[in-house]
Amino acid sequence: MSETPRRTFPLVPRWRVAGIPFGEQRSLRRGPGSDVAGSREYGPGDPVSKIDWYASARLSSARGGDVFVVREKYAEEAPRVVVLCDRRPAMELYPSEFPWLSKPAAVSAVADAIVVSALAARGEIGYLDFAGSAQREGAPFWLPPRSRRRRWEVEERLAKLEFDAPEDNIERGLDHLARLRADLPSGSFVFVVSDFLSPPRLDAWLHARSLRWDVVPVIVQDPVWEQSFPELASVTVPFAEPGTGRVVTVRVSASEARARRAEHETRLGRLLAELRGVGLDPLVVGTSDPLAVDREFLAWAELRRQVRRRAR
Repeated sequence: MSETPRRTFPLVPRWRVAGIPFGEQRSLRRGPGSDVAGSREYGPGDPVSKIDWYASARLSSARGGDVFVVREKYAEEAPRVVVLCDRRPAMELYPSEFPWLSKPAAVSAVADAIVVSALAARGEIGYLDFAGSAQREGAPFWLPPRSRRRRWEVEERLAKLEFDAPEDNIERGLDHLARLRADLPSGSFVFVVSDFLSPPRLDAWLHARSLRWDVVPVIVQDPVWEQSFPELASVTVPFAEPGTGRVVTVRVSASEARARRAEHETRLGRLLAELRGVGLDPLVVGTSDPLAVDREFLAWAELRRQVRRRAR
């Protein structure tokens, strides 16, 4: 992961969450926090520090007697955040020395942005993938949500050059997380990082949404060759084979280039529409530059804030 100073993004939830106190997310539960939930009259056992003296003075004046008002606030919660990382052979493309998007580098920048931002929100970080020995043994590599040390554990895991997870590893990952409700209560963030060129079935997303997780697909695709396709006359284009890294050359005509561009742009548009159609807020990353990745997440968070403001 990069040592470039990161611009953290806020973890803007879709709804109020319930979880561990002393974090930054606002909860439905009353407790210590800064977000006002309402006011009521003082009752036995209420601490004096909770009395709203200005509101008490106004109400006492209106009623002609002493009345004390207690202001209640929503508790603040520590968000739990898991990064589910796709380690299929196709996610190994391309080596950093090639002039195309290096997906391992992009995934590393994405994961670092998520981890750093979660820690800035005093959250707990977890990580899951199905690569390497985890894939061979049929069980995932799983780091349950824990403290600040997780950043270095996630970094160490992403540095392993193992891209042999099965094609359905995202579905398997979501299914595995569904059995870990003690680690992932309602309101937990699950960032799913993949190119989604082998997307999971819609019912896998729907099941994850039914658990009231805040599932966020992060689509990592080359902006030129996967999100679209360049304007080309007849030209020979090199293609790398997933898993082997062997490069083969293919002659692409101008008409074939136009057809590929339409196909790729339609594929991405359809993917985004399907994800939004099941209530998810995906974001697309086409770079491995950490600061550019941060900008994508900041834009995603701001869009969520605007939606929540309009919903009030």
